[in-house]
Amino acid sequence: MSDLAPPFTRPVSQERSALAGWLAALAVVTIWAVWMVATRHAVTHDLPPVAIGLLRFAVPALMLAPVVWRQGLFPKGLRPLAGLGLLCSGAPFFLVVASGMQFAPAAEIGPLLPGTMPLFVALIGWLVFQESIGRMRLVGFALILVGVVCIGGSGLLQPEGGAWRGHLLLLTGACFWGIYTHAYRRSGLSALHAAGLVGVWSVLLLIPVGVPKVASLLAEGLAGTVILQALLQGFLSGVVGIVLYGFAIDRLGPSRAAAVSPLGPVLAALIAIPVLGEFPDTAALIGLVAATAGVLLASGILSPPPSPEGELKKARDPRVTH
Repeated sequence: MSDLAPPFTRPVSQERSALAGWLAALAVVTIWAVWMVATRHAVTHDLPPVAIGLLRFAVPALMLAPVVWRQGLFPKGLRPLAGLGLLCSGAPFFLVVASGMQFAPAAEIGPLLPGTMPLFVALIGWLVFQESIGRMRLVGFALILVGVVCIGGSGLLQPEGGAWRGHLLLLTGACFWGIYTHAYRRSGLSALHAAGLVGVWSVLLLIPVGVPKVASLLAEGLAGTVILQALLQGFLSGVVGIVLYGFAIDRLGPSRAAAVSPLGPVLAALIAIPVLGEFPDTAALIGLVAATAGVLLASGILSPPPSPEGELKKARDPRVTH
């Protein structure tokens, strides 16, 4: 009888949902690469991080204000710790990362920021939520760590340049994003509502010191620079990037969505060559290659698919909710 049963196949809707998630994650990686180079250029050309941060969050706060207005600044059912976790992707994340970009070149920013996000996501998931990590993904995380050591080691060997300060700040920012990833996953909020909340609360935190800085930039005749940063920081990264990242988390889960992020360093390093004139050194290239190889393993793409029997058993289990 079992010989006549049709083979179990994954529903097409699930495959399309996963494909949409991967496409969204890749789009986010591209946006992050552009954002890293644009922010590095801004903070090294006399634009204070707090002013850029205000532009970064003012645009999503204004665009998503109707969503926040309907659902509230204090969403019902959102636990305080989850709310603080969401804010980790806001003003604290940006100020820490932008300050670190003043010291670290673009080729090093990639492996140390998006390159380490999967490590922190997996570590938090393992320590706090008892999530398991497969052997193949462990190898991928190890390769990412090798890339981080290559980059960080070069900074420690040249302490006079202050790059090690940037490295520590970037790693702190990656940890903040890992906290946000798990907080969003468990918040029950939509991607738009979460992005709006982060934008509004970040603007409220940055207004006292950010508004005078932006006003001084406008008085100096840098209106074009302010508008460009508002588009790149606020709309592209602050709205499109956050919403797509939330979409990817919904379709793939937090660990797999974050595991695609190390592909960003490759794009950032390539973009930085013509835009910033920054060529990665040998240590940075080794770290770049290691982190990129690590993402292929950490993402689970190369892991063997689950057996049809296991999938069918899971589908028939009444304890499994869909």
